[in-house]
Amino acid sequence: MAIARGIYADRAFDRTPVLADALQDAGCDDDDILSHLCGTGPHVKGCWIVDLLLGKQ
Repeated sequence: MAIARGIYADRAFDRTPVLADALQDAGCDDDDILSHLCGTGPHVKGCWIVDLLLGKQ
């Protein structure tokens, strides 16, 4: 959660691969989520994964 909050607050979407690693370490094996976070993007505020984790709509 801290990684997702930091990405959102700092608009540091270059950190999405770090979030993917953390989610994978926590047991996430969803290919759509992991490939999106590790993809080239572009990643912007409103990223569905970050928003989902943070409970944003």
